[in-house]
Amino acid sequence: MTDDAQILIAQLMTHQTLSRENKLVKRALTDEVFRLDLDTRLAACGLKFLDNVYADNVTLALAREIEPKIFGSREVWQNNNMGLARDGVALLVVLWAMIILPKRERQEAHQHALEDQEDMFGKEKPMPRAEDASMGISYKALLADFGDKLGKKTRMDINLGQLNKLGFIERRGDMIVEGPLLDLMMDTDALKDRIINGALADIFHRPPPKEAAIIHFPQPDAQASSQVVHTEQ
Repeated sequence: MTDDAQILIAQLMTHQTLSRENKLVKRALTDEVFRLDLDTRLAACGLKFLDNVYADNVTLALAREIEPKIFGSREVWQNNNMGLARDGVALLVVLWAMIILPKRERQEAHQHALEDQEDMFGKEKPMPRAEDASMGISYKALLADFGDKLGKKTRMDINLGQLNKLGFIERRGDMIVEGPLLDLMMDTDALKDRIINGALADIFHRPPPKEAAIIHFPQPDAQASSQVVHTEQ
């Protein structure tokens, strides 16, 4: 006999992501009893329900305690379960930093993507959805800034195609925009300062602090890149 929690889990396993506007997703976000049942069932399988207020979608991820048994099951720690090479994961980190971090700043300021940043009444408005606050980046600019570090044009094109297929990004002409998974795959609180003040300090025009943790591309942070469970076979 099926029930709503079972249906929601099956939908997430099948479609990988669901909109926050989905009826059962809304229930999971507002009904404590339903959410507890959902979390209990997922935990029994080593999974967790993954969402954040800045993203328009939700997904499933590995529970933190099960990650070592999955990603550490081989001689070398796996940095992802989606077939991404190291330069692909590094590109994913770059795209997250260049698209998601500015979007979150706009959302926290209650600004839409094309809205005047000097709007003195912005804080009184509701926080905009990701779709309304997110802006893409130019492929040409990305290639110019990171092409030499991430395998040049051929490798970048291959990795962008894979990231597009996996749902992390979408391509719209020259623009690369946020896909449904991009704002769900990293622990922002843990990595924001390390990325802005470390690996991408030159892009954000900030000098790295003396004790900052530096990320050297193309070697990504293993813990950060292991958040999303890809359910397609």
